[in-house]
Amino acid sequence: GRMKRLRRHGHESQRDRLKQELFQFNKTVEHGFPHQPSALGYSPSLQLLAIGTRSGAIKLYGAPGVEFMGLHDENAAVTQVHFLPRQVELVTLLDDNSLHMWTLRAHKGLSELLEIGRFTLTGPPGAPPSVTRVTAVLAHSSGELLLLGTEGGHVFIVEVPGFRELEERNISLDQISSSVPNDYIGRRNLEHVEALQENPVNPNQVVIGYGRGLMVIWDLKKRCAVQHIPATQQLESVWWTEDGSYILSSHSDGSYCRWMVGEEDMNEEEEKSDIPYGHFPFHIILIHGKTHVALDFTSRIIDFFVIREDPSALVVLVEEELVAIDLQTEGWPVIQAPYLVPLHSSAITCSHHISVIPLKLWERIIAAGHLQNTHYSKKPWPITGGQNLAPDPPQRDLLLTGHEDGTVHFWDASGVCLYPLYKLSTAGVFHTDADPNDNMNQGTEGEWPPFRKVGCFDPYSDDPRLGIQKIHLCKYSGYLTVAGTAGQILVLELNDEAAEQTVEAKVVDLLQGQEGFRWKGHTQLDVREEPVLFPPGFQPFALVQCQPPAVVTALTLHSEWKLVAFGTSHGFGVYDYQQKNSVLIKCTLNPSDQLAMEGPLSRVKSIKKSLRQSFRRIRRSRVSLRNRVMHAPSLYCLKCSILSNLHCCLAEMELAPVQRKIEARSSDDSFTGLVRMLYFADTFLSDSSHHTPSLWAGTNGGCVFAYMLRFPPVEHRADEPEIQLMHRAPVVGIVVLDGRGTPLPEPLEVAHDLARSPDMQGSHHLLVISEEQFKVFTLPKVSAKMKLKLTAVDGSRVRRVGVAWFGSSRSEDYGENGLLVLTNQGDVHVVSLPAVKMQVHYPCIRREDVSGIASCVFTKHGQGFYLISPSEFERFSLSTRHLVEPRCLVEPPPQSGTSTQHRPRPAYRYAHSEMLFYYGSYYILTVFMRLSSLPRNASQDGGHDAGKVFFRGL
Repeated sequence: GRMKRLRRHGHESQRDRLKQELFQFNKTVEHGFPHQPSALGYSPSLQLLAIGTRSGAIKLYGAPGVEFMGLHDENAAVTQVHFLPRQVELVTLLDDNSLHMWTLRAHKGLSELLEIGRFTLTGPPGAPPSVTRVTAVLAHSSGELLLLGTEGGHVFIVEVPGFRELEERNISLDQISSSVPNDYIGRRNLEHVEALQENPVNPNQVVIGYGRGLMVIWDLKKRCAVQHIPATQQLESVWWTEDGSYILSSHSDGSYCRWMVGEEDMNEEEEKSDIPYGHFPFHIILIHGKTHVALDFTSRIIDFFVIREDPSALVVLVEEELVAIDLQTEGWPVIQAPYLVPLHSSAITCSHHISVIPLKLWERIIAAGHLQNTHYSKKPWPITGGQNLAPDPPQRDLLLTGHEDGTVHFWDASGVCLYPLYKLSTAGVFHTDADPNDNMNQGTEGEWPPFRKVGCFDPYSDDPRLGIQKIHLCKYSGYLTVAGTAGQILVLELNDEAAEQTVEAKVVDLLQGQEGFRWKGHTQLDVREEPVLFPPGFQPFALVQCQPPAVVTALTLHSEWKLVAFGTSHGFGVYDYQQKNSVLIKCTLNPSDQLAMEGPLSRVKSIKKSLRQSFRRIRRSRVSLRNRVMHAPSLYCLKCSILSNLHCCLAEMELAPVQRKIEARSSDDSFTGLVRMLYFADTFLSDSSHHTPSLWAGTNGGCVFAYMLRFPPVEHRADEPEIQLMHRAPVVGIVVLDGRGTPLPEPLEVAHDLARSPDMQGSHHLLVISEEQFKVFTLPKVSAKMKLKLTAVDGSRVRRVGVAWFGSSRSEDYGENGLLVLTNQGDVHVVSLPAVKMQVHYPCIRREDVSGIASCVFTKHGQGFYLISPSEFERFSLSTRHLVEPRCLVEPPPQSGTSTQHRPRPAYRYAHSEMLFYYGSYYILTVFMRLSSLPRNASQDGGHDAGKVFFRGL
């Protein structure tokens, strides 16, 4: 007994060590565009971009692959971000009035973003909150001071990084008021501090701009005012020209003014002002000589900055995307971004991941994508800070996202940056409400200022029926099938040349003449009857239209057999896309009549008995479903069911402590005929000597249908053998394991020498995954071999499954297949194959995040993606070998001398709406956005009056 215990303990220890070599959970990187951005910062010395969000996140970006993320503990929006000049620190201001210091600290050769301090201004006892409510921040070029302007008109000076307030150097409102001429103070209240800017040639001088228009040049060393600029209009922003000779101010009436900097105060009449566009509503304006362009965004502007180093660019953060404008190339084209691309340019409706893409297919997709990107600038991405130290990706991976507007986006998901490669549009196949002559990028002749639409965010769909619901790509043949909201299934092939062709629709009636049912939903899309010119890339050549035109809920493609299987809430079908002919149509609707005939006792039958009887009947039948020509398969049908809710049978079983009895589901559950999954497999159905192609379908009501496909002889249809429904837990996955217990390879995978041939000598096994249990049967005898019930003290149910290969972190030659499982609780599990034993489980997604759980997609190497917002994917990994995460280093910039010629300009304040920016011979101007930007309190909605102007510059 002692020896047995020792051996058992040894086996358990060995298994634990093996798990450590195979499995490890990490959330690695966030792809896409930050949700609800609220602040923007840029460090010219580090060449890093920073974005703060309303949820309190702070994200830094440099060269492609250089990314950092931090999260404030406070549940407050980030309203301002400022880098300390020539340092690796930055300061964030939240809308709860707290300031936070962050640093990029090196650890083991890599940088990490850490919060190292926080600070909140405190006023004298009894003072109102406005005294210390921060409205403007200036990071002084010394890197040692922060100037904080407040709502009460005071300026506090704080030493950094320790956040020590230098009370003796503070600038009070009384000090300012006492130095301003009485006639000016008597006419108006100064209001809040709107702007703080440092003299680029004299770091001892700063200009303090007040909301009512007054600007005061203050000497920090002498601690006194040296000049007053009495503007008459509400101040929006200020900027100091590069040589320090002039101050530019922008105002609420649409004007901007230039003021000479001198030793004496100026009169109001001495200002040089201009109102170039009055109160016209437009967005950012670029002016160079006589050339003007109005950049028209589809979401409101948050902030922008200009990069003056080559390539010089205007970088604009709007609410839904980041856009970089090339200022050196004629026409000011957009520079394509390597990251922060808006995944949600149209709402994401589904996703599909393909691992290890063959080089030839990869190159053809990239070539097709290049032809779509000719409108982009040839200049490289201008933000290049940090070093990307991550190794090159070991393989080429694709992530395909389907969208509401009928497009499919192809993304390079091999590394840290989710980079756009190619976009497929299916709208051209159908008649939609879109006007082909409606070009938003072109302004009408004589329009002033000339508008130009920029960015790719477009939240409006021409027709929601175009929405893509399912995607399947065969990486070996290049065949792609996509299915949509209105029952449309397109089959496409990759073509390197443009082609004009007609796409004919094959209508499939899934109701099969069923009476008493009337479709009350949307109509099908109208297919264009005339030839359509399709650009290089994936081009449709076959179309199946389901009737009724319900959402397609399941889709799979077998490129070797030239078949596509599809399913809706009414049934499923098989389509031969080589011969363009329907092979199979099966209605799954009408469950109530069958359930009524079942009776209460039929639900306690053994699953083993029901499956075995079904296969015996199908072996006796040996007839086909439909007449076909030589290429096409004939079909045998089996309708079987999986035991998951049988009280009597389960009551007799001894359950492990981690398992539970599965409750019976009501027969009144809706959508029991909805098809959840479809699966092609070459396995044993009729007998143990002959393996044949087969199709498997699982429904929401717990039914499994199996069809045997035979290609050569033509036979006649006979009656379908059927077995009544034995349980109602939805079937979410089916996997056939070969004689070695290995999942069957993908179509054409063996032909391309990328997988070994399946073992057809030993017996095959069928793994059926319902929402509540995993059960393995032998084929073709259909003997129940083993099962695993999901731990469900908290009501866990399976939501997503996928087969993955887990390689060992210690031995390149060792690895195991496993089944990835995501539950409705947001937990991810790994189940061993073929033993079907729970290996590891980790919390991954919040159980309240229903959309995140529904969006999850697994990869073939133990990774996964899910949406954490409409615009962002969270990437995670359960594999110790396959891990994609940022590995980067940011070193402090070299400390230059004190020469003002090379001193970086001070950090600028966060702008709220309209701005003007003078850069060399460029003016960058906005006057009243149609979609106003965030108000000062970024956690609240609001806007500003028309006609305001802001200054911005370097």
